Amino acid sequence: MVSLTALAAFGAVALGMVLTPGPNMAYLVSRSICQGRTAGLISLAGVALGFVTYMLLAAFGITALVFAVPYAYDALRLAGAAYLGWLAWNALKPGGRSPFEVRDLPPDSPRRLFAMGLLTNLLNPKIAALYLSLLPQFVDASQGDILGQTLLLGTAQIVISMTVNALIVVAAGAVAAFLTGRPLWMAVQRWLMGTVLAVLAVRMAFDTGRR
Repeated sequence: MVSLTALAAFGAVALGMVLTPGPNMAYLVSRSICQGRTAGLISLAGVALGFVTYMLLAAFGITALVFAVPYAYDALRLAGAAYLGWLAWNALKPGGRSPFEVRDLPPDSPRRLFAMGLLTNLLNPKIAALYLSLLPQFVDASQGDILGQTLLLGTAQIVISMTVNALIVVAAGAVAAFLTGRPLWMAVQRWLMGTVLAVLAVRMAFDTGRR
């Protein structure tokens, strides 16, 4: 099975990734602010199912087929870069809004909340590449049971991501209230998030290597 050292190293990588602003965080924060914590947690359940889906696809090798098709990886990479660039522009453009800024969105039913959380995660273009390129680096073939190791690492990533995102959902309202009364902090947070997204978009656009 996976060694404790490999599991700890993978956990650190997973933690760093979930703390980076992205589509999941933006959706969960906006939904939690406009409809409350319960709605945010229901949406988070959909996000969790998206992670489970990708983990199972990666574990059984189906995801690899997508990247075996000529230009499929490049198409996914460029689409992901464009999407991240669009998110960055929405944060950095004049009049751009922070994900923690309260928005007047119509309430959705629990079924739609769950479905939107799932869809947001499934359409996150970096997730498939994450499970295809990151997980194998921490799997030790000499230990045997490659499927079991992959499922264990994937489960660890899901637990870390869900824990951090749950804390974000619970704290979203308080953070939004703090930022609303402090325009400078809101501007700094918005520019920081936008810059991170822009850097990720550029790196993804020029990441032509197949790992």
